[in-house]
Amino acid sequence: MQNGRAGRLHPAVGTARRHLAAALEKLLGAGSIKATGRSRTASTPDAADLPLLLVACSGGPDSLALAAIAAHFARRGDVRVGAIIVDHDLQENSAAVAAQTAQTLTDLGLHPVITEKVQVPVGNMGPEMAARTARYTAFTKAVEATGARAVLLGHTLDDQAETVLLGLSRGSGTRSLAGMPPVRVERGVTYLRPFLGLRRTDMLDICDAETLTPWIDPTNTDETLMRARIRHSVLPYLEEHLGGDVARSLARTAAVAGPDAEYLDEQAQVVYEQALLPGGTAVRGIEREDAVLLDRAQVAALHPALRLRVLAAACKAAGGENPGFERLQALDSFTAEYAVAGPVQMPGHVSAYRRRKIVHPATGERLDVLVLVPTRP
Repeated sequence: MQNGRAGRLHPAVGTARRHLAAALEKLLGAGSIKATGRSRTASTPDAADLPLLLVACSGGPDSLALAAIAAHFARRGDVRVGAIIVDHDLQENSAAVAAQTAQTLTDLGLHPVITEKVQVPVGNMGPEMAARTARYTAFTKAVEATGARAVLLGHTLDDQAETVLLGLSRGSGTRSLAGMPPVRVERGVTYLRPFLGLRRTDMLDICDAETLTPWIDPTNTDETLMRARIRHSVLPYLEEHLGGDVARSLARTAAVAGPDAEYLDEQAQVVYEQALLPGGTAVRGIEREDAVLLDRAQVAALHPALRLRVLAAACKAAGGENPGFERLQALDSFTAEYAVAGPVQMPGHVSAYRRRKIVHPATGERLDVLVLVPTRP
């Protein structure tokens, strides 16, 4: 058992602690996580003053291992660590699994341990995306209730490889190659994935070293779900026929492509704000305060890598969904070729129009304008 260092420290536990310490140093600042434990002194902050982290825990091997590693830093007095357990209510014993997980986390010393039962929406989304949407809504609620600095997610290198393959199968471009970022801010919540460099087998070793019995989700072997099919059929096939460690190569590709994608997203946000016309611009025939107006010529002149991102951002700003390849290409052509008829319909009930010689309210300049208007009833 590694809690209290009874016996020799398991190599997987030591490696995982180093990975989490590095992630926390980036989040909280250099020197915030010490190489060794420390006792409380007069200058040491009270526990209530320490930053709170929430481990998103399903009770499975990955998140349970992460909880055990995070508990180590809470015992040392570096941070406070709690947990958020989401009961999706999709299986008969889900409440019992959530209750058992909560007890295990409490025994590890985590506090607070929050259990949130959610209703998975039924609609146009697939079951995995619907569950993710419900889960992340619960995470946001827990952070708002506790003031936590971040939510820790237990995704591993194997999860990253599966994510890259999933994205490639859908043809979603650079963002697919980038996979899951180690740090992400979504709806004001910071998410950390400190174990993207570790394997799923490491998580099982950690649970064993910590004498923890993880819950094994039966959907992980249900190959009617695409991720399970990739895990149990596609990746093993690629390993057999391509040779080498395909999962590690895919994760390495994500590590290389991730910073590139983030940089392009940042630059696209800058030029999006430059091309955005101020609110109150009068547009003939469109009297909507929630419309998004862009300088069409300025957007059309951008490099395609930025232009497509700017157009996608405009769709989302107008209340729509992230557009797929075909719809985004249609909007791109509509933006560049004035002869193309409109409007163009975008996913999430957004329509794109063009209007000529609109007066810029600040400069008086007459512009061709791309207008994106929410049309949801």
